[in-house]
Amino acid sequence: MKKQILDGCTAAAHVAFALSDVATVYPITPIAAMGDTAQKWGLQGRRNLMGQPLEVKEMESELGAAGAVHGAAAAGALATTFTASQGLMLMIPNMYKIAGELLPVVFHVGCRSLATHALSIFGDHQDVMACRATGFSMLASSSVQETMDLALVARLSAIEGSLPVLHFFDGWRTSSEMDTIDVIDYESMRPLVNWEKVNLFRRHSMNPEHPDLRGSAQNPDVYFQNREAANRFYDAFPAIVQQAMDKVSALTGRSYHLVDYHGAADADRVIIVMGSAADVVSETADYLNSENGYRTGGVKVRLYRPFPARELCEALPPSVRYIAVLDRTKEPGACHEPLCEDVITALHDCGKFRDTRIIGGRYGLSSKEFNPSMVKAIFDEMTREEPRNPFTIGITDDVTRLSIPVTETVETNVAPGTYQTILYAIGNDGTVGGTKQVAQIIGNTPGLYAQAYFSYSAKKSGGYTISQLRIGRKPVTSAYAIDGADYVGCHKASYVRRFDMLDKIKPGGIFVLNSPWTPDRMPEKLPADMRKAITEKKLRFYNIDADRIAAVCGLSPRINMVMETVFLYLSGLIPFDEGVAALKERLSETYRHEGGDVVSRNIKAVDMTIAALKEINVSEISGWSDPEAPARPE
Repeated sequence: MKKQILDGCTAAAHVAFALSDVATVYPITPIAAMGDTAQKWGLQGRRNLMGQPLEVKEMESELGAAGAVHGAAAAGALATTFTASQGLMLMIPNMYKIAGELLPVVFHVGCRSLATHALSIFGDHQDVMACRATGFSMLASSSVQETMDLALVARLSAIEGSLPVLHFFDGWRTSSEMDTIDVIDYESMRPLVNWEKVNLFRRHSMNPEHPDLRGSAQNPDVYFQNREAANRFYDAFPAIVQQAMDKVSALTGRSYHLVDYHGAADADRVIIVMGSAADVVSETADYLNSENGYRTGGVKVRLYRPFPARELCEALPPSVRYIAVLDRTKEPGACHEPLCEDVITALHDCGKFRDTRIIGGRYGLSSKEFNPSMVKAIFDEMTREEPRNPFTIGITDDVTRLSIPVTETVETNVAPGTYQTILYAIGNDGTVGGTKQVAQIIGNTPGLYAQAYFSYSAKKSGGYTISQLRIGRKPVTSAYAIDGADYVGCHKASYVRRFDMLDKIKPGGIFVLNSPWTPDRMPEKLPADMRKAITEKKLRFYNIDADRIAAVCGLSPRINMVMETVFLYLSGLIPFDEGVAALKERLSETYRHEGGDVVSRNIKAVDMTIAALKEINVSEISGWSDPEAPARPE
């Protein structure tokens, strides 16, 4: 295994490529890159464990992709697809058939909101929850590292247990987040696969040399009986998944179980959740237990179907008195959301927690922020005499009044020494790509780990982007927005009046502005509250006219090379000379196919940057502290 920075989509595609013969796809946000990535690897000469490139076929729609993956599996191919949201909805009819025929297909889903009252391209669990009756096993990953590891578990389990698996991870928060992870090499995967089962599956495939009947019509005399005959496959599957997890754990050193508990051994309050929020709960529980006298914990559910009722009961500490179950979905008209109803049933049936109060709530729809402050609010709510049940968190519900108020800001001190950065930019200026490059340069440096996450306006190109970058000496697992940045960059001058970008910067932090303004014009251009924050927080304030440099170098509107260079220079995370050398090497690789002139223009922008960067001493600027500084026309 080697350390490398990847996003969740690439992590899943890495495993899918290794252990699939064919992928039939139709691109959809936020997993559109998965098929392209797999095709590119094949063209570059990568081979799967069967000695061939993954055959990626783009269909006319997700319905066609599902039909083709069904047909490929029926013909004996290890088949896969990548999808989300409405695309997954189009696959549901074929999913029932794939599961009914016990085909070991794997779907990789970057969960996304469904179009209900409005379309949303952002993430939650509405799409996968609509599939829970299809007969697919469902396996949830909570981080980029887990996405790679559990993608392998999904394929191993499907082969061993003859059931299809829907492997899902949070859209955007995991699918597009970049983390430094341990990449499992293909030859390490090979001995984990039950090749006898693979050969048996291929021998039982449809073949004109030994024809058989499939997909018949059945009448009431036998349909029910045959439907129940599949029970033994589902009864056996949780143990098969755990065995696959044990194999991967032995290889990687990372422990995985169907259900994992993290927190105080004598916890009285526990939150049960799936996906990226599980790590937020665990981080907050550790903070509350160590510094605030709480006894809390979190349960991460990895296997959702078949639901691991026994394992859930065994994972909970016997001391628990209050449980909150969080669902990232909404099922209108139901008593509770799906995970909560499964938990209530499981704990009732096991008989061990009859006196434990269980409440359920919704969070994070359409990528709504979910952070430690909200986790603490839930822990506090569940002990109230009459807690909200059901509840929502992260919004202010002044209509049905289900929301839990978040009245306290919780800063958990993400891994000590972690350097945190927020960059405000406009789509198509190169900032997102530039942040990815910086994350790759620093995150692949020995001893350093990176996490990069990106928020977009739905307009994408031309809309705003917010890039968040964490760099640490240990793996970064904080799956929520940065609240205490060491470095904030404003890459579009007009944003100084659009975003309150200095509310999340630490005292003494670095603020970098891309603008054409001279120091004497700052009082009239910057709003009074921004000037006040710069003064009171004693920020190091820098300005650079990156747009002018980009124009001179023929790169306009892309300012990423300039702003990347500024970040490498001011952050001091790695020696500047090493960082610039790595940046120039990376841009040479990136733009080589466009010709030497493009490469040289980018290098010229890098070389012009530091001389153009100016630190601004606000104490020397006339009118800086004047709240009524007049606006002067350009």
